[in-house]
Amino acid sequence: MTTADMSNAEASSGQPLRSLTDILDALRNAEHGENVSVRDILAEVGVRSFAPTILVPALILITPLSGIFGLPTIGAIFILLITAQKLAGRKHVWLPEFLKRREVPSDKLNKALDWLEKPCRWIDNRTDKRVSVLVSRPANIVTLSVIIAITLVIPVLEVLPMVTSVFAIAISFFAIGLLARDGLFTLLGYIQIGLSVALVWWLGSG
Repeated sequence: MTTADMSNAEASSGQPLRSLTDILDALRNAEHGENVSVRDILAEVGVRSFAPTILVPALILITPLSGIFGLPTIGAIFILLITAQKLAGRKHVWLPEFLKRREVPSDKLNKALDWLEKPCRWIDNRTDKRVSVLVSRPANIVTLSVIIAITLVIPVLEVLPMVTSVFAIAISFFAIGLLARDGLFTLLGYIQIGLSVALVWWLGSG
């Protein structure tokens, strides 16, 4: 994560979001009752932290929560709006009220976060400044454009159980690359897209 992004996160949420573990902690802090709303999550993550804000719904869509009907589509809309604003050069995240009011049961969110904790900690211990060409400004524009393309496909794929999760993994890799300035994860994102397309083709031809 760049120094500018870190300072933005600090200004919005009070603490810098430097890692996946920081993001999981922010999501746990968003819990204030039986349900957690998108508004609560934004208050913890920060409206000026684009990479973490893209990563949050992508991580959620990797978990069993993606099996909730309609959630992958809502997550895709969320990611689309955030990514488009990042491409447009906005300084703050904007979301319509109908998205901010969306809620997830706290118990299900906590189970999802528990499911993510070990892999996120494993990834945090392995991020580094690598393959910098893939996290340069021109490369990031391509990456953000690819994320948008994926979000347009996810609603169509929701009829295939859990398939949206494999595309969410690709988005997560891209977001980690943006967050940690680690081009290796960006590369993994492109590889994951290839694997995801191959899976969809196999399911469709079967």
